[in-house]
Amino acid sequence: MKVKGNHFETIWIHPHNQAVVQIIDQRYLPFEFRIEDLNTLEDMYTAIRDMHLRGAPLIGAAGALGMYLAVVNANGERIEERQITDAAAYLKSSRPTAVNLAWAVDRQVNALQGLTTKEEMMETALSTAIAVIDEERMNCLKIGQHGVKLIEQLSRAKNGATVNILTHCNAGWLACIDYGTATAPIYLAHDQGLKIHVWVDETRPRNQGARLTAWELQQHGVPCTVIADNTGGHLMQQGMVDMVIVGSDRASAYGDVVNKIGTYLKALAAHDNQVPFYAALPSSTIDWSLGQGARETPIEERDGNEVRFMEGLANGRICEVDILAPGTRAVNFGFDITPARLVTGIITERGISNANKKSIFTLFPEKNLNPEY
Repeated sequence: MKVKGNHFETIWIHPHNQAVVQIIDQRYLPFEFRIEDLNTLEDMYTAIRDMHLRGAPLIGAAGALGMYLAVVNANGERIEERQITDAAAYLKSSRPTAVNLAWAVDRQVNALQGLTTKEEMMETALSTAIAVIDEERMNCLKIGQHGVKLIEQLSRAKNGATVNILTHCNAGWLACIDYGTATAPIYLAHDQGLKIHVWVDETRPRNQGARLTAWELQQHGVPCTVIADNTGGHLMQQGMVDMVIVGSDRASAYGDVVNKIGTYLKALAAHDNQVPFYAALPSSTIDWSLGQGARETPIEERDGNEVRFMEGLANGRICEVDILAPGTRAVNFGFDITPARLVTGIITERGISNANKKSIFTLFPEKNLNPEY
């Protein structure tokens, strides 16, 4: 992706200091573009927990680099296994729902197993983190290459007229390394010259759609319009939505999708209006241990102040305002579960599957431990 003409990814090693990880600090977008330096394991934990960065693939990459920072800053020339497992548990506790975090951290733990000297552990942790980043970047590109075919089909069916796509939250470049998940097909379609337009849910309470998705779509030149979260159903009733594409923070092999709170309601509206509903996600987001319905998923409950306060720009300064009466209680669930029956298809790096175990295992046969499927 480009920001004002310059190419950026979302997380990288400082070009002049390999002991520092740099990120785009998403808290200030779209009003300010800031780069933050992360120097320690604790810095990375805070960045993940407090959403300086967010998005399942990016959180995974951050977890891998957090483990690298833990090794870099460990005292002495030999690092005990307990130090690694403690660092891993600490990082994984920062955001419990996005399975990519645990996947990437555990990958580091496995890679570091049996190593003891700091030098070889630093080298291994860095190469493992870079491998995670490279794989997730490529996975997002492949998701785009598979998903764009759906947009091409809709464009042909409409004789080249504009294809209207609705998305929820931010599953774009900012949530990944590059390309995005839900946005990857959109960017590729735009680059091919297809006429597209994106309805962007504002996505309360943190407004990741309004503040992040709309901003990055505009940076890429994709026509888009921000809507209140409750508008999508009306648009579908009026025939103004051709397809819905969302991302995911965790998915089951049965096709259930865990995503930003409000996704389930969009899926219900899409189902009622015969609008195709797709989830775009890399295989690192699939929790192969989940049962049907994904009910075991830990649903993150965040600080109610994220509902109480809204943040914006006033007189050139970012500030927040209280929108509730004093003493009003607010609850803030971060995610909901969309059951497979409402999902038209899952767009992955290996292709598009139906939202069922047989179809998903056809794409990922190495994950199938049950010959029944």
